[in-house]
Amino acid sequence: MIEVEADLGVFFNSNDFGATATYTPNGGSASTITVLFDKPFNSVPLDTGDVDIESNTPTVLCKSSDVASVSHGDALVVNSTTYSVVGVQADFGSGYQGTTLLILEEQ
Repeated sequence: MIEVEADLGVFFNSNDFGATATYTPNGGSASTITVLFDKPFNSVPLDTGDVDIESNTPTVLCKSSDVASVSHGDALVVNSTTYSVVGVQADFGSGYQGTTLLILEEQ
């Protein structure tokens, strides 16, 4: 279990696991942060039993201190793609205290 923010440095390193991103809060100034980007596949069955809704939902795991006042509608650019924050899960139970998971929507 990660217990202090200094321990997160191993994971949030752009030379290893992390990706460099530009975070811009609504009405605020842009800042460069390091995130763990993921775009997992999702499939949700419909009640009809015939068709599933399939999609990829991009997410980033961030240090909470980098996005302390994050809110829906803030912008994040990762790998030259602009996303809008549509979900915020602070300390979402990953065992990584001091992290925030942002659910994104491509713009």
